[in-house]
Amino acid sequence: MRRIVTSTISGPSAPHRSRSLTALALLAAGGVLLAGCSKPGQTGSSSQDGAGTASAPVKVGLVYSRSGPLAAYGKQYLEGFDAGLAYATHNTGKAAGHKVEVTEQDDAGDPAKAVAEAKSLIGKGTRIIAGTTDSGVALQLAPLAAQNKVLYISGPAATDALTGVNAYTFRSGRQSYQDILTAGSLLGDSKGKKVVVLAQNSAFGQANVAAVKQVLGGQGATVDSVLAPPSAGDLTPFARQVKSRKPDLVFVAWAGTSAPALWTALDQQGVVTSTKVVTGLAGVASYPLFGTAGSKVSFLAHYFPGAAGTPVEKAMLDGITAAGGTPDLFSPDGFTAALMIVHAIEAGSATDATAMAKSLEGWSFQGPKGDEQIRAADHALLQPMFTAKLTGVGAAAKPQLVGRLPMTAVTPPPHAMAG
Repeated sequence: MRRIVTSTISGPSAPHRSRSLTALALLAAGGVLLAGCSKPGQTGSSSQDGAGTASAPVKVGLVYSRSGPLAAYGKQYLEGFDAGLAYATHNTGKAAGHKVEVTEQDDAGDPAKAVAEAKSLIGKGTRIIAGTTDSGVALQLAPLAAQNKVLYISGPAATDALTGVNAYTFRSGRQSYQDILTAGSLLGDSKGKKVVVLAQNSAFGQANVAAVKQVLGGQGATVDSVLAPPSAGDLTPFARQVKSRKPDLVFVAWAGTSAPALWTALDQQGVVTSTKVVTGLAGVASYPLFGTAGSKVSFLAHYFPGAAGTPVEKAMLDGITAAGGTPDLFSPDGFTAALMIVHAIEAGSATDATAMAKSLEGWSFQGPKGDEQIRAADHALLQPMFTAKLTGVGAAAKPQLVGRLPMTAVTPPPHAMAG
């Protein structure tokens, strides 16, 4: 495998663009198609540098957050990708006789940078783009992929709006709907239950309220919300509001440096002992933030190291640690992206993105999380999810598996594929 790492484009990082169910307006993406893109089935064009021959490399562009607000997630993705590519190519760095040439581009979480970088990569003959950490970035790159007929595999970006957005866009991670279904499994029968969403009054918070209303409200629950200003320092009043509503389940969607204060307030006000409190389990660095409340909270988990207990997961963990990395929340997103890319080249084509996309549709495989499948109709990645609890406090906090939900238990509703 050949690796090209470019320098970060200078300029201020964009603010955190959160995952959401709300579809953003899709970018027109430059108006005209980029030069050098061959028609489906056409090989050996000058823009591909002879990629129709077995000796020519397949160019893969990783556009991800190497810096910016989500840099930690980007690092996890990249380490997983490297381990996955080594695993899928049996340490040769080749797929179907082609060297896989990877070029990294840092978007810093800025959609404008990401679009510019993707256009540059495509203009240089790149047929596969992957890596997106941020949902706002992903929603800008998806239409660009369709316009230029390149395979696009998004990473940790969880927005549901990517599912079914076009025939060239896939994802290697989970989507928000799968998170909410996992949270719902901790509630049991939702019918007649009262759910309160505790979040910040921001796009991220409001999107989570909308998601819970769509999923659990659709199952018969009554969904209410308590929204705190993002700048709020004293979170005790909001904890009291939640408790006063006597919910059957509290779904917490929180981001930022005030998280420790929030969990302290929920613990002190008895919220975590008076009802079931559910939130997402983030990366290893977040475990100490829950303090003494951590052992009283139920966690939905996309992933944590050791959750799956499968041979493929072991290969991922071993590969990352052998390279000096640290397995974490989004390691599977990178590992799975590499599996998908190698499969697309070997079962589809090294140059024709339409054939690559077709080869991925309906593909069932053993991923690091377990049995996974790419739904042909809309490219949703069906996958297991996990529930967990934290044991220990502070630096000693670590997750313990409570349950594994098979992909059939957390399947998002189908979407019609956009044109």
